[in-house]
Amino acid sequence: MAATTPSVANGHAPHNVSAILNYWDDPGDGSSPTPIYIGKGRITNERPHLPHRFAVSDVAGREGDFTLDGQGFQYLRHPSQTKDDFVDERRIREEYYPECAALLKQATGAGRVHIFNHKVRRGPTQWHHLGLKNLANRGPVTKTHVDQSYDGAELRMRWELPPEEADDIVQRGKRYQIINVWRPIRTILKDPVAVADANTVPDEDLVSAIMVEDDYHGEQWVVRHNPAHKWYFKHGLTPDEVLLIKCFDSDRSVARRALHSAIEDPAYKDLESRQSIEVRCLVLYDD
Repeated sequence: MAATTPSVANGHAPHNVSAILNYWDDPGDGSSPTPIYIGKGRITNERPHLPHRFAVSDVAGREGDFTLDGQGFQYLRHPSQTKDDFVDERRIREEYYPECAALLKQATGAGRVHIFNHKVRRGPTQWHHLGLKNLANRGPVTKTHVDQSYDGAELRMRWELPPEEADDIVQRGKRYQIINVWRPIRTILKDPVAVADANTVPDEDLVSAIMVEDDYHGEQWVVRHNPAHKWYFKHGLTPDEVLLIKCFDSDRSVARRALHSAIEDPAYKDLESRQSIEVRCLVLYDD
């Protein structure tokens, strides 16, 4: 099914939120952020963060003002044909992956999409603290981040593609991107995802940080606090909509990455845990 921009909200006032965003606590001594380790059924994330309050604006009714190349994120209406609440891993890979690839080709004009993994989240907000086997209860990530740094994006691309193809992309300067397709499994009220306009986030605010997942040694961005960052979300995002989050773009003339984080909406903090699926995609261009 073709993707479209979501329709204008039915005359309702925006549901803007005053929310906490957790930023990396920079010790100021030049030391690197604490690595994250994911594997053997658990995630260990001991990076210190500090809370900062921001006004987070609801984009409902003006979703078309935000694009991947303009701000680093985009909302699209795109009902999925996968109807089992994403509990069957085989169906996710065999049915939902092709949906996401087709969606991104249509949205970006890319020639090929290589999907390298996905994460289903149904756990509680504080799932990191559940100890051993906490990945079985994977929940929202409440720390500002970008999944790949600029160097980390090349690391991921080289991990996923044959060496000859990866070398060709780098040597010829061919465009490639990493984009997450983020979809609610149930309509999102608790712990929605907020995204920051890339134009308000200078590279100087980003700090590379190691993330190890099983045998893959990657690198992501953590973020220094800057009150100039402008944050957005869509209130009541439904399973028939997706949020495209750009994590990397080799094209330096456009928005290259979007900070993101789950936020707590005080009006809905006591609801049952959020359910969502994100699919991580390497987006490749013919030229």
